[in-house]
Amino acid sequence: MQAVILVGGEGTRLRPLTYGTPKPMVPLFGIPFLERTLGRLKEAGVDDVVLAAGYLPRAIEDHLGDGSRIGMRVSYVVEASPLGTAGALKNLADHITESFFVLNGDVLTSLDLRAMIAFHREHGGVATLHAIRVDDPSAFGCIVRDADGRIASFIEKPPRHEAPTNEINAGTYLLERSVLDSIPADCKVSIERETFPDLIASGARLVSYVTDDYWLDVGRPEQYLQAHGDVLDRKLELAPSGDRALSSRGRMWHVGENGAPAYVRLPVFIGEGVAIDPSAIVGPYAVIGDRCRVGAGAEIRDAILWDGVDIGADARISDAILASDVSVGRSAHVTTGAVVGHGARIAADTHVDPNARIVAKAETAASPTS
Repeated sequence: MQAVILVGGEGTRLRPLTYGTPKPMVPLFGIPFLERTLGRLKEAGVDDVVLAAGYLPRAIEDHLGDGSRIGMRVSYVVEASPLGTAGALKNLADHITESFFVLNGDVLTSLDLRAMIAFHREHGGVATLHAIRVDDPSAFGCIVRDADGRIASFIEKPPRHEAPTNEINAGTYLLERSVLDSIPADCKVSIERETFPDLIASGARLVSYVTDDYWLDVGRPEQYLQAHGDVLDRKLELAPSGDRALSSRGRMWHVGENGAPAYVRLPVFIGEGVAIDPSAIVGPYAVIGDRCRVGAGAEIRDAILWDGVDIGADARISDAILASDVSVGRSAHVTTGAVVGHGARIAADTHVDPNARIVAKAETAASPTS
């Protein structure tokens, strides 16, 4: 079984985290999100993956190489310009020889891929689309199906009171190779808005695989924070793996567990090589990357720190995301939706504005405290 992962987007909604870091390499508990997706595929028996890349592909290739480190075969096809979801698949058609998964690179889900394979083989057709049920489908693409699961139509972002169903396209597809033959070459094509409706119009059988699995698009900072909180709350269990590179580094403590240091307020995750002053408070819902340092009296809660972050004494970090190698000065406050880019310096006694987006420079000083 093969798979294609769409990783060509620039991750504009996650900036400044994605300045210099492609969205698929954004970490989830210290491991790149893409690597965790590969781990799910590997456990489902998929060992041949093609990455449809576009933005900063070298950073992805430098990390994964040919996939042998994780026991998979990984190859890369880079788009010279964006081709859309279907156009990206046509662009790599020479790499596909059999049925294959298509996964969006920013979806976090507990979907059982083996069960989806079994469903696809049982129900036939050229495509099986994963769908989930949501309370409000107005922000998504609805899938309308008949009683046996065959897809009849797609309704894009219907008003809530007009939605024909609450089942939405969850962004994981299992396709027969013949689907690629229906996509025109060398042009921008959407598989959701063009290819799938055209296949239905031609009489092809597409089926919907509806589950109640955990599902989250992690393409925005608030959703990225939510993903970590959901794992800490055990709403989603990260897939186990015998390969250390595909499991969490460091230590995760959930509510009710024993053995956490006195400065920890559960739940939290703390990476490797971290130095935390005993008078600091870490948590709840703090995710601390490798080699971070937290000074005396500092407090970190509802926040994500990537690797190498330095938090000064008496600083306050909450409801915020700090990328790698950020330095926060003594008594500074970084709160309320702020996102701080790689290598930025927050001056002592600074209050960062709510929802600020800070990029690296010699020193950032916004609204200093009196």
